[in-house]
Amino acid sequence: MNKSKKIFLIITSILALLLASFFVLKVINPNLFYKVGQKVDSLHGVSVYYNGNVGNVEGRQLAKDGYNIGLKYQCVEFVKRYYYEHFNHMMPNSYGHAKDFFNKTLKDGTLNKDRNLKQYTNSSKTKPKVSDLVVYSGTIYNRYGHVSIISKVNKNTIEIIQQNPGTYGKSRVDFKLERENGKWTIKNNQILGWLRK
Repeated sequence: MNKSKKIFLIITSILALLLASFFVLKVINPNLFYKVGQKVDSLHGVSVYYNGNVGNVEGRQLAKDGYNIGLKYQCVEFVKRYYYEHFNHMMPNSYGHAKDFFNKTLKDGTLNKDRNLKQYTNSSKTKPKVSDLVVYSGTIYNRYGHVSIISKVNKNTIEIIQQNPGTYGKSRVDFKLERENGKWTIKNNQILGWLRK
């Protein structure tokens, strides 16, 4: 066997191994401290559950009245369940990926009719507050984006609470909050903005 064929076989074997590992990690939860569906946190009495790998799906969650809350243990399911249980709020459009919660065509402070929530851009004249729903853009690793809820607002930081941050991700994370030229900015390039009841 010549050298180029050996190199080709080695590269093909490595790629096959990486691909197989990716699929195994999607199915198997490597975190020995939590089981999928285990409560890990809560905000205002609304629980956050562990989901394992971000792509894991455990079926659809429906409210008793039939309202679509979302795919179990995904980030969207938590924020919609939070708004449903804490505010008795049902979104007119109950479907969509996380990044779709933010309508890029709307001006800062206007009504997002799909969610029946006021929408603020990151940066906004309106300061974020507790219970605001934060929307993140998609990435090369997660094209669907992400959503979370603001759990604390301090002078220079906010704390968010989230579901489905990844196998070893934390349910709560802090971000810097800055006010410059009369506008508030959450210092994270993925954050599109926040929505409010």
